[in-house]
Amino acid sequence: MNTAELLVKCLENEGVEYIFGVPGEENLQVLQALKTSSIQFVTTRHEQGAAFMADVYGRLTGKAGVCLSTLGPGATNLITGVADANLDRAPLVAITGQVGTDRMHIESHQYLDLVAMFAPVTKWNTQIVRPSITPEIVRKAFKLSQTEPPGAVHIDLPENIADMPADGTPLRRDSREHSDASAHSLQQAAVAIAQATNPMILVGNGAIRARASEALVAFATQLNIPVANTFMGKGVIPYPHPLSLWTVGLQQRDFIACGLERADLIIAVGYDLVEYSPKKWNPEGNIPILHINATPAEIDSSYIPRVEVVGDISDSLQGILQRVNRKGLPEPINVKLRDEIRADYERYGDDLGFPVKPQKLIYDLRQVMGPEDIVISDVGAHKMWIARNYHCDRPNTCIISNGFASMGIAIPGAIAAKLVHPERKVVAATGDGGFMMNCQELETALRMGTAFVTIIFNDGAYGLIEWKQHNYYGESAFVHFTNPDFVKLAESMGLKGYRVKSTEELVPTLKEALAQDVPAVIDCPVDYRENLLFSKQASELTCLV
Repeated sequence: MNTAELLVKCLENEGVEYIFGVPGEENLQVLQALKTSSIQFVTTRHEQGAAFMADVYGRLTGKAGVCLSTLGPGATNLITGVADANLDRAPLVAITGQVGTDRMHIESHQYLDLVAMFAPVTKWNTQIVRPSITPEIVRKAFKLSQTEPPGAVHIDLPENIADMPADGTPLRRDSREHSDASAHSLQQAAVAIAQATNPMILVGNGAIRARASEALVAFATQLNIPVANTFMGKGVIPYPHPLSLWTVGLQQRDFIACGLERADLIIAVGYDLVEYSPKKWNPEGNIPILHINATPAEIDSSYIPRVEVVGDISDSLQGILQRVNRKGLPEPINVKLRDEIRADYERYGDDLGFPVKPQKLIYDLRQVMGPEDIVISDVGAHKMWIARNYHCDRPNTCIISNGFASMGIAIPGAIAAKLVHPERKVVAATGDGGFMMNCQELETALRMGTAFVTIIFNDGAYGLIEWKQHNYYGESAFVHFTNPDFVKLAESMGLKGYRVKSTEELVPTLKEALAQDVPAVIDCPVDYRENLLFSKQASELTCLV
């Protein structure tokens, strides 16, 4: 047995199902070892796509997704997806090939110090310098990757080490530590909630990772406290719930901004500052905050909690609920926001304007998708509308990257989602800019038998940047481009291609595309004049007490 074979045995021991990657000269030994492994190697068309697949796999399962590249340009291509996983708190293990240790002291073809390069975008990384330490490195990598807050780790394997004889066995996986919050912090939290007249819950992705949805809904319902979620916290509370205020996190004022301003206590549950900066909703740092999470609060002048409850989120919520008494207090005024938010959402249901308004496109998409179906959003103007208008019944049914927020994640992410949940409908929602960044992975999707729908919000521009340029300068520059015929492109790859020619066609086209047994692409012209109209409305929004 050589080191590469021992590495693969250790990966099997960790329960790895897939490795996403691109073959290379310096990972030959690992690829050979995978031929007889239970792990399925998914050959991608670009290393960035491989990393995004591992990223979304990790986010959906809670288990580290694994991606593989060769050295040099293969490894640098991997970095964007690795960084995305790290800032989105998705567990991921990246493995790179490397030159032999006998070449590292001299100028050498394709050699880069990958441990140094990956250090800023990972929780931990290292190089295997002796065969015997492989089991310890793999176990540590997976443990750190999956420990709160989860993130990316990196293992660098020189080709001469990979080929060396190796003795050893995988290390036993230890159980995750279950930590309980102190009774003192639970009591402090209960007092703070009992004294608040207009509290509001802000819930983030940490509550999804902790599988705390049921506890959160019970907590909010029994205490009658309204809940807003971050982009990455969608579905923690079902969107039809009367206390659900839907999504907060737009860079501009919205209805929920009024709620945050009026609150006399923000109960932040599983909230991560990287999801939505507190400087956006608490710039003066004067709103009292109760922090409930598996980890202590980060340091930020706009996020200084009065009380921190650190421990298992579900247990903490249940513990506070047992201690708090809000009987006799009036209903929080923020509950009334619900009617305004829903009315704004519903007014686009019958809008037949064309090109399709983004609100209408997302409204119709919601009607077609089931409660367990999954939307993977790319990054762009459409992401802001999906965040605001696509509402979820269940956690992890709308995947938005809002930590690193990298364009190009939707199509690779949809492949991972379909591998994890083959029984569900999956839609990759992307702009035309994001589509062209990783559309080559549609060939991977076809080859892997992962039939999902890619819907392109087509405006012939980098729409989000154009939106921001108009807000700042009143004009745009350098954002427009031309596109290929997306229908013909899809058909040339053996996929189904559709073009929406009227708003009435949208729902039947979505339904037909979702019924296909091969990946499908829908080209939908979108009317992004709505972006500036929304900005104008946001600037004029007056918060009523």
